[in-house]
Amino acid sequence: MNNNEFRLRLSSLREKYGVSAREMSLSLGQNPCYINNIECGRGNPSLIGFFNICDYLKITPAEFFETDSCNPVQLNELIAKLKKLDAKQLETLTAFVEQMIK
Repeated sequence: MNNNEFRLRLSSLREKYGVSAREMSLSLGQNPCYINNIECGRGNPSLIGFFNICDYLKITPAEFFETDSCNPVQLNELIAKLKKLDAKQLETLTAFVEQMIK
């Protein structure tokens, strides 16, 4: 992932989270322009800053870089629920999902 893709991913995830760049910056304890500066290419977060951004968005760093998943938070919630199903329920749900994606 290059710098431009990083900025676009951050912007996309932030917007899906429903928060402004200013609000997110302040929530992270940074100056009001922190996230905007990253998204506009005027700065990059430190490694700790990146981890804080991921924590704020409730995703792991790996999920941040998983660009084929546009809703990682919802996907995590679904996976947590799937883990509670028994084998028969998972089999039924798998068949249903396979029909949905055809």
